[in-house]
Amino acid sequence: MRTRFTGSRAWWIQRASAGYMLLFMVFAFGFLWIHPLRTFPAWRAGIARPGVSLATLVFFVALFSHMWVGLRDVLLDYARPEGLRSVLLVAVATGLLGMAVWVVHVLVLLQR
Repeated sequence: MRTRFTGSRAWWIQRASAGYMLLFMVFAFGFLWIHPLRTFPAWRAGIARPGVSLATLVFFVALFSHMWVGLRDVLLDYARPEGLRSVLLVAVATGLLGMAVWVVHVLVLLQR
């Protein structure tokens, strides 16, 4: 039997991802307010720290999953006909996957 992406599961993904993104942004803005990073080398060194890189990666996973659930729900509700809906869903998934690959690439480059 195939598992469906249920409304309850989508609701939890939206809430959990929004909660993490909010906490991450509050922490990041607070940290930058107390310890401003004024130069690019300072930014790079700050983001290249393993804990910060991991928290940033989780932020983007939360962001992309939040975007996927929201855009998927809108397309499932309003995109007609079904063929157009399928094309749009593939386009959104491809775009989000491309952005995720780019984020991982940037974070890996920062580790060097």
